[in-house]
Amino acid sequence: MKREKFSSRLGFILISAGCAIGLGNVWRFPYITGVYGGAAFVLIYLFFLAILGIPILVCEFAVGRASQASAAVSFDRLEPKGTKWHWFKWAAMGGNYMLMMFYTTIGGWMLLYFFKMAMGKFEGMNADQVAVSFGQLQQDPLIMTIFMIVIVVFCFAVCGMGLQNGVEKITKVMMLSLLVLMVVLAVKAIILPGASEGLKFYLLPDFAKVKEAGIAKVVFAALGQAFFTLSIGIGAIAIFGSYIDKQRRLTGEAIWITILDTSVALIAGLIIFPSCFAFHVSPDAGPKLIFVTLPNVFNAMDGGRFWGALFFLFMTFAAVSTIIAVFQNIISFAMDLTKCSRTKAVIINTIVIIVLSMPCVLGFNVLSSIQPLKQGNNIMDLEDFILSNNLLPLGSMVYLIFCTAKNGWGWKNFTKEANTGKGICISNWMRFYMTYILPVIVFIIFIWGYYDMFFAAK
Repeated sequence: MKREKFSSRLGFILISAGCAIGLGNVWRFPYITGVYGGAAFVLIYLFFLAILGIPILVCEFAVGRASQASAAVSFDRLEPKGTKWHWFKWAAMGGNYMLMMFYTTIGGWMLLYFFKMAMGKFEGMNADQVAVSFGQLQQDPLIMTIFMIVIVVFCFAVCGMGLQNGVEKITKVMMLSLLVLMVVLAVKAIILPGASEGLKFYLLPDFAKVKEAGIAKVVFAALGQAFFTLSIGIGAIAIFGSYIDKQRRLTGEAIWITILDTSVALIAGLIIFPSCFAFHVSPDAGPKLIFVTLPNVFNAMDGGRFWGALFFLFMTFAAVSTIIAVFQNIISFAMDLTKCSRTKAVIINTIVIIVLSMPCVLGFNVLSSIQPLKQGNNIMDLEDFILSNNLLPLGSMVYLIFCTAKNGWGWKNFTKEANTGKGICISNWMRFYMTYILPVIVFIIFIWGYYDMFFAAK
């Protein structure tokens, strides 16, 4: 059976970016920037994104394009005979399922908040009442389950329509709409009275704030954000390499996707920080920034119901674009491994993902007594820790070593694939860096994740 292909380069870039662009950009990036000092943190983050994210992204794309398959069989096709690189397929597949076990719940929250904001449900509430409203949502397993199922069914329905007619066509519209919405919201935020202080905080580096937050903490936070923002390490990006032709070199494509991914994160900051400062709201509110802090900001804003609805619409698009991309990967796993039809893969995995998402939903209420990592954590925290602190960094090391080691696919094969076509190439001077230095950096991130979770003073 002939492998499906994207109809255009724009489709490939937007969908790959859609996989990378998610809540890490528009939720985690703004609040972590607020916590770690604003513009100075952003500069450090951009530096690490260039030296860390792009090379690993190229590795994933190269493995996908050379194998013409998902991670389910890509290592089987490229590994030297007798080696065991193909064992990684189970971790890669598990990583995609693990991501969807909690991401679908958060996607449901975004969709619900879009409807609540559009219907004016937050109007007249004070800050405490908005916080109580979010707490009540987490205590309601029925409403969370309903919205999680809506997200899962919709996204699998898109994937069921095929790569070009479903995933590519709808993600293109969604991504372009997301970018337009963000620009409109950013312009609105920037012209708010009092927004200039927020712009200063966000755009003018003050390295004294880095020292205040702790240089080591800021550096590792920037490293971690640069690493996690692109969804690298579990083959979620590699699959899209298998759908493109060999007309373009992969480094240039990786750079374009990183620029698009980063632009969304930076524009999200242009929406959030001017808005927070204009209405005297602290920008370092942490994860509750989106669901508690920003509804208060929109309540205080003229036309806040309209602008708030637009904001949560773009948040929904950001979440859904990632979910569709990962669902496409999950479907490809099933089709590559079992040779089943797309329809069968969609139906079975719709049921599987809904069932696997339930522990996260129930972890906030019925199963809230289960605190697997430490006091105050829940099941979502465990799922996120397994993915973000284990599968993503260790998976990235696998891709790096596979593409550079003699007993793996090897540097020669990797660069031949990555440098096929027109555009920017991977130079031989990068070999030492990608073989010996970059894996060490990724391993340090892995170790730091454990230290930060279990030993660092909070």
